[in-house]
Amino acid sequence: MKQYLELLQEIRDNGIGKDDRTGTWVRWVFWLQAKYNLDNWFPLVTTKKTFLRIIIVELIWLLRWETNIKYLVDRNCHIWDEWPFQNYIDSNNLSENFPKYSDLWMEEKSNFINKIKNLSEDDEFVIKWWDLGPVYGHQWRNFNSQWVDQIKNAIEQIKVNPTNRRIIVSAWNPAQIDDMLLPPCHAFFQFNVDTANNRLNLQLYQRSADMFLWVPFNIASYSTLLIMIAKITWLTPGTFTHTLWDAHIYNNHVDQVNQQLSNEPLPLSELNIKRELKTLEDLEKLEWEDFELLNYQSHWVIKAPVAV
Repeated sequence: MKQYLELLQEIRDNGIGKDDRTGTWVRWVFWLQAKYNLDNWFPLVTTKKTFLRIIIVELIWLLRWETNIKYLVDRNCHIWDEWPFQNYIDSNNLSENFPKYSDLWMEEKSNFINKIKNLSEDDEFVIKWWDLGPVYGHQWRNFNSQWVDQIKNAIEQIKVNPTNRRIIVSAWNPAQIDDMLLPPCHAFFQFNVDTANNRLNLQLYQRSADMFLWVPFNIASYSTLLIMIAKITWLTPGTFTHTLWDAHIYNNHVDQVNQQLSNEPLPLSELNIKRELKTLEDLEKLEWEDFELLNYQSHWVIKAPVAV
């Protein structure tokens, strides 16, 4: 993971300070890029413990074109909790009662999570307050709510027209941005087939990149997606290219970044998918238990707050 660590250090050492939407302030650099070759290893960060289970659960959630976090919460994946919760607080004029990030805010968020666990997915409260709007999975599989299945189309093009330079899946849809609780940070990705070597490559364009918290997740998630799509198109996973436009470190993450950069990288792991995959429908049926992470070693968890 040398590439990721070099980018992290570049932002820490040379990033420009600026205010941001969350009011947290950041150090940022624009236009960075890293390439991860997936030959015989999996790019899961080792300089802090990174939990692949929640990354995989979220990826399957996206492929199933889910937008309600009930699916995630039921599987103990909490990476999206803050946005619908804060939307509930703001929409009901409760900000004075529960100041953002305060102990009261954290306690009330925990109450909300426990409440959603005990409700059915068709409960009115769950539908109203825990849906994110037409975010990633919706755009991937039902773009603009017009039943354009970009994932299905991409798979078909990889199979029948592998030299096509237009195999793109876009989560960025200006027509529905205002309906999303959080506009897509990883905006679009593009497949490339190396027909000479029977390899499938993928490039992700990420408009906004939280380098400490979320970029390690993004690297692992899209590398997994590349492996999955390669399996059902009879190709070998090739290179994941990660292009980041606004790459930043939040000011309240700097100590954590320093700790992570002081940790020595460890040998990389391998990812094995135990279930046979032949179709897109097979991908939709996957669960975390169908994945096996081999030989993963890491330093321990480094916690940091989420900027909402």
